Amino acid sequence: MELTITQPDDWHLHLRDGDLLEAVISHSAKHFGRAIVMPNLTPPITTTDAAVAYRESILKALPPGSNFTPLMTLYLTDVTTREEIKLARKSGVVYGVKLYPAGATTNSQHGVTDLFGKCLPVLEEMAEQNIPLLVHGEVTDPNVEIFDREKVFVETVLKPLVQRLPQLKIVMEHITTEDAVKFVESCKEGYVAATVTPQHLVLNRNALFQGGLQPHNYCLPVLKAEIHRQAIVSAVTGGSRRFFLGTDSAPHERKKKECPCGSAGIYNSPVALSLYAKIFEEAGALDKLEAFTSFNGPDFYGLTRNKSKIKLRKNPWKVPSSFSFQFGEIVPMFAGETLDWEPCS
Repeated sequence: MELTITQPDDWHLHLRDGDLLEAVISHSAKHFGRAIVMPNLTPPITTTDAAVAYRESILKALPPGSNFTPLMTLYLTDVTTREEIKLARKSGVVYGVKLYPAGATTNSQHGVTDLFGKCLPVLEEMAEQNIPLLVHGEVTDPNVEIFDREKVFVETVLKPLVQRLPQLKIVMEHITTEDAVKFVESCKEGYVAATVTPQHLVLNRNALFQGGLQPHNYCLPVLKAEIHRQAIVSAVTGGSRRFFLGTDSAPHERKKKECPCGSAGIYNSPVALSLYAKIFEEAGALDKLEAFTSFNGPDFYGLTRNKSKIKLRKNPWKVPSSFSFQFGEIVPMFAGETLDWEPCS
């Protein structure tokens, strides 16, 4: 069995920088035409000039002959200015501004501490410039249980934000709950959308603990209960245009995952398309896979769809147990396991 689909894009990707960037870029460039690249480096990408420089680093790291296009983002802070948003729009390379609540995830310590109190003028400028706000949707209140942080964020931040600025385009990144699904579906189409990762479609929170603590299944937002996984699967396989592919592929060296305080992030770029195909096949919705992977994202961002094609073949293949580099190893999602669908050129 073989499927031919328009080449997908990845609307949420961590490429890191330096040696790590050079190690992982080929896996994304092999399968995806474009990617929204996250700005949570050290230091973070908070200015247009920094985004332009980071883009050049990515282009230099690409394999020879690659047509992969990085779409850059800015890291929203309490002191981001309206003028910076105008510069971002004029640059032609910045496609979104990322909201990290301070302390929510990897390298988020420079994030926003008071969205409505400190960032409202910038959000208004983003609406005027038609630059989407890309949201890590979790509160950081230590009194809120980690499994409820997305639900509380929807109620206390996103719903008031949509009411306050209905013209602002918002992407709720890597949704993990039925609450997020219902919120996105309740909003005006074309203004609020969501990316969905392979891990939140395939795994529930049991995967963190089966056979012992599983650090390579630890990500933020954390995996949720089965009822939430099923709700997300139903949303994406049902054909809604509001949901699209965003892997949130987040590479870390093995030693930073398998340690007393392991980093959050799942490296899934090598297996993402195989897992998306698995989910759509199991739902009897392979006819809707192409829209999710290749149409809904560019349509929301106002970009043209890719012209090139990619094939997915029903051909069992074994995921490498790790990828070795001079600096260490990266363990991919489903390491050492066999997957049924294989992307091929």
